[in-house]
Amino acid sequence: MKVFLFFLTALTINFCLIERKDSREIQKKNSLNDQKQKDLKKAYFASGCFWCVESIYESVLGVEEVYSGYAGGKTENPTYEKIITGRTGHAEAVEIQYNSRIVSFENLLQIFFGTHDPTTLNRQGPDKGSQYRSIAFYQTESEKETIENYISYLKRNKSFENKIVTEVKPLEQFFYAEEYHQDFENKNPYNPYIINISLPRLKKFQKKYSEFLKTDEGH
Repeated sequence: MKVFLFFLTALTINFCLIERKDSREIQKKNSLNDQKQKDLKKAYFASGCFWCVESIYESVLGVEEVYSGYAGGKTENPTYEKIITGRTGHAEAVEIQYNSRIVSFENLLQIFFGTHDPTTLNRQGPDKGSQYRSIAFYQTESEKETIENYISYLKRNKSFENKIVTEVKPLEQFFYAEEYHQDFENKNPYNPYIINISLPRLKKFQKKYSEFLKTDEGH
């Protein structure tokens, strides 16, 4: 009987220790998740076809997710069919959700100006129309100042032969594009536009900014 009681007591203590350990692990995991949410920020840019831009930022270390959408116009609830007319005022844009401890807004801005031509008005490569114009959106005065300072830096250093026409605009609203546009490049690798326009643009970025790339494991 004493042996049984001893075994039962030991088993109970063991279960308590396991529960405490599990509880600590859960608390630790929740704490890490809370910190990750605090570090997670959003940035918004428009620099041509969002299929291309999305795939570029998806490959950046510290970027958690990228969504294609529409921003910069006045029309409510724009659709792809409406914005391609160029009459809604919206541009094809992306929402970048990033870990600010790993990659900064300044880094994302550097990639933005380094992966498209900010000197072509209402055009990016073969795509023409106001929906393909260059826009750097800001959500705070700090972001606005960062964008303006970086543009001044590019001008001082004569980084581009022609005048920079990128718009610097406050983000009023971002409308998510239709589901078939999300992650389009990965889902449609044999699409002619992806093969001839998007992939070369992505590879050029990967070669130019290798220090920003995720590893094969995505970290």
